[in-house]
Amino acid sequence: MTAVVVLRLPLDRDLSGFIALLQRLRVPHRVSEEGGEQVLWVPGQELAEQVRELYARHPQGDDAGELPPSVSPVRESFATQLRSSPVTALMLLTTFIVFAVTLAGENFSTIRWLSFVDFRLDGEHIYLTYLDATLGSGQWWRLITPMLIHFGWLHLAMNSLWYWELGRRIEFRQGAIGLLGLTLLFGLASNFAQYWWAGPSLFGGLSGVLYGLLGHCWIYQRLAPNPAYRLPPGVLVMMLAWLLICMTGIFELLQFGAIANAAHVGGLLTGCLTGLLGGMLARRSA
Repeated sequence: MTAVVVLRLPLDRDLSGFIALLQRLRVPHRVSEEGGEQVLWVPGQELAEQVRELYARHPQGDDAGELPPSVSPVRESFATQLRSSPVTALMLLTTFIVFAVTLAGENFSTIRWLSFVDFRLDGEHIYLTYLDATLGSGQWWRLITPMLIHFGWLHLAMNSLWYWELGRRIEFRQGAIGLLGLTLLFGLASNFAQYWWAGPSLFGGLSGVLYGLLGHCWIYQRLAPNPAYRLPPGVLVMMLAWLLICMTGIFELLQFGAIANAAHVGGLLTGCLTGLLGGMLARRSA
């Protein structure tokens, strides 16, 4: 179904109450930023007209009751969500392919081509090279590719679900190029942070990128509130609490495996910085 523009409003207009109303009524919608305006979209012309009428009566959300019975809101299908979030979908597809090729993180002969630095195995021992030697051989792709490596199904599932949740928000708000640029930046920053803190080591996963996306949404929302970056209650607290728990070293003590804490912190700090810059620009434009 074709998406139709319902409203074009200044960036400083608070749509949070009306968006909450649409969510309560289960009306499929999305909000984007175009030409210095926030644009509200819904699927179908008939539904758009009804939503315009609803906004005219209840611009702040208020207690609006229900939409007129002549319209049955249509929920976006999974295929529609994929089409509206191409970079998010492509990123996850690439991650799934790498997961399959690396045999869920067990195929080290393949992983060694994607890790931050090259390595070789000798029995139960792993010998890693240093970054300057790796880059000196022209293997620049390694600066990014560790974010595609996942060790086990749980690692993949958790990271994929959070990237789907956070990535789509940024892609809706700042576009496909914006999400791609931020993903690459957070991947680069988190990988360098982990290498700087721990030295040559084998690590991977989207976690550093996820904390970057989280920090970006968090600070951006504080400076330039918008419906897309309004995270569900408790998400920020839960993610930050999980980061602190991981930093205690309890998972290493319980022999659950090492956690790339420096990558998480590096991604989060970089995301807070981009959120600060983006939020200030959006606020100035408004």
